[in-house]
Amino acid sequence: MKVITRFAPSPTGYIHIGNVRSAIYPYLLARQNDGKMILRIEDTDRERFVEGATELIEETLEWLGLNWDEGPIIGGPHAPYFQSERKEIYHDWARKLIASGRAYADPTPPEVIDKYRKECNDKKIPFLYRNFRPKDTPEWEPGIPLRFKTEPKSYEWTDEVMGDMHTGPEVLDDIILIKKDGFPTYNFAHIVDDAEMGVTHVMRGVEYLSSTPNYLAIYEALDLARPKLVSLPHILAPGGNKKLGKRDGAKSVTEYRADGILPETMLNYLACLGWNDGTEQEIYSKDELIEHFSLDRIQNSGARYDETKLLWLNGQWIRKIFTEQGATALYDRTLGFWPESAKMRSEEYRISVLSIIYDRLKVLSDLGTMTNYFFEDPKIDLDMLINNKFLKKFSESELESLLKTVISKLTALEDWKAESLQEQLNELLAETSKKPAELFSLIRIALSFAPFSPALNLTLEVLGKEISLARLNAVARAI
Repeated sequence: MKVITRFAPSPTGYIHIGNVRSAIYPYLLARQNDGKMILRIEDTDRERFVEGATELIEETLEWLGLNWDEGPIIGGPHAPYFQSERKEIYHDWARKLIASGRAYADPTPPEVIDKYRKECNDKKIPFLYRNFRPKDTPEWEPGIPLRFKTEPKSYEWTDEVMGDMHTGPEVLDDIILIKKDGFPTYNFAHIVDDAEMGVTHVMRGVEYLSSTPNYLAIYEALDLARPKLVSLPHILAPGGNKKLGKRDGAKSVTEYRADGILPETMLNYLACLGWNDGTEQEIYSKDELIEHFSLDRIQNSGARYDETKLLWLNGQWIRKIFTEQGATALYDRTLGFWPESAKMRSEEYRISVLSIIYDRLKVLSDLGTMTNYFFEDPKIDLDMLINNKFLKKFSESELESLLKTVISKLTALEDWKAESLQEQLNELLAETSKKPAELFSLIRIALSFAPFSPALNLTLEVLGKEISLARLNAVARAI
């Protein structure tokens, strides 16, 4: 059997991390089995349709490297791939159900249906529309809702994640297949599309598990083979007590991308959020995920979202790219994240800055605050200097004298390279009898007035002799 999977999002707004994980697993399974993944846009809910959302979905998949084999942009043998363009296909399949007596037109007004529902609520019994099925129904035509005529029975099936499942006839109902506007409901459209496109594995959120018996009834009524069903547990809020939502701090994938989360990180993190291969490995490339992925290792309980872990993982990927691909490869990822003042300096200089601070980055947007002092003189903040925990025991005159000693020593240095600078700094420690935390904190703050800077000799080398000495002199005069 050739494995064919699909990702079928609705273009109703931003794409969140739960949506993306529902694309990753079908992609991994298809690639692992030399199969195909189809991208299908489920846009029949016209009231919730958001202009531009489809393009955002496509861009996100491309950013993550989740290339699809059939779908929008590239086409394929099962076009069209927008449900809104497949209306006649759904109507043809609906007529099959009408012809076999398994569907009926239902002109019942919504207010009457609400009345039925209230009667059941008052009696404290479940509302099942099949118990109020109209006796005389007109011939169906677009403009009248079309309902499935269920035949209540028990169903058994195997979910690839949840295991063996069983339900009784009480959960089956006459669900709507075609709405009044002529568009199908999800409950009907996805079954038709999956059948026509040859989908072998249907992966979706666990929230659809309760609707599965109704889907099985439609498969049966249309004489369709069931695909393998894969229910993906929820991504949970950090507290672990509910499904993750935007109110819980989770951002859209677009926002994470804008913050400087790498696509390798997002793919790695979300693939492992609810799946593991039984090892302690945490860093996976796309190829490694394809190699190791398996349905039986998807956990059947919710996975807790942890942004701290995401940021840690992004830092690991930043270092991995620098180490394995080089500074230039990482620099190519940073365009758009540098401070405005960096535009005045050469690409070569920016790469030299990146080469000494990359291992402190959690997200690429950190570049804006971490590197400002490499591109423009920082504002002198004597309070920051005097109140530093390593320097506050010294008087201002002592700090001034110490800085002048540093300036004199560094001025005499001709070979302004990291190794020579470190030798000079070590000699300064011996000559001044100061601890590294004391002397180096003084020099570091005077150069950057930043809470962080990389190794002092590297910072001095990149800034250059002229700028370094000018900043040290400016602070010495200001004290």
